[in-house]
Amino acid sequence: MTKYILNSGGTRKHPEKTISFFKEITKGLGKEPRILSCSFAEKREIWEEKFEEYKTSFSKLIGEDIQPKFEMAIPDKFIEQVKNNDIITISGGDDHLLLYWLSHFNLPEIWDGKVVAAASAGSNVLSESFYTCDWRQCFNGLGILPIKFISHYRSGFGNRDQRGPIDWDKAYQELLNFGDATLPIHALEEGDFIVIEK
Repeated sequence: MTKYILNSGGTRKHPEKTISFFKEITKGLGKEPRILSCSFAEKREIWEEKFEEYKTSFSKLIGEDIQPKFEMAIPDKFIEQVKNNDIITISGGDDHLLLYWLSHFNLPEIWDGKVVAAASAGSNVLSESFYTCDWRQCFNGLGILPIKFISHYRSGFGNRDQRGPIDWDKAYQELLNFGDATLPIHALEEGDFIVIEK
């Protein structure tokens, strides 16, 4: 049984929600959980920077009772790294880039029994289908979870975009009509998360 924790993104803006998210990630895993931090949705040249930022933020918000051990995910070592860690975190960024990297692996088999925590694009790609704020259209995810997902729902994400603000009602309707109409839609406000065990 794998525990999936899907966050809508925008965690930096909502520290209290982020603390709850981090506590859910580490729940029941002891004082020193091992966390594999995956930044595959970002450009390769900033992975180290993102990794350091994540470690600092996580350690600060989780409190002194938990002392996680962190490792940065690398595609060539990913399968072995997953085996050696309790938690795999998948950060947000570019949905297409993340789909590219994760499609190289036999998911969800390689992380069976682990905690998989995702945010924004990470949550999107684990779903059957999703609405992406970047492209403002629906795409198929990896189909690991039988759900549809909308990140950053009803937030100001993209308000500075030349295309104007996102029409969230239209986005929801488009996803409703995309692919399997029987699947539930999880449209979460920023910082909110759901837990699915599968």
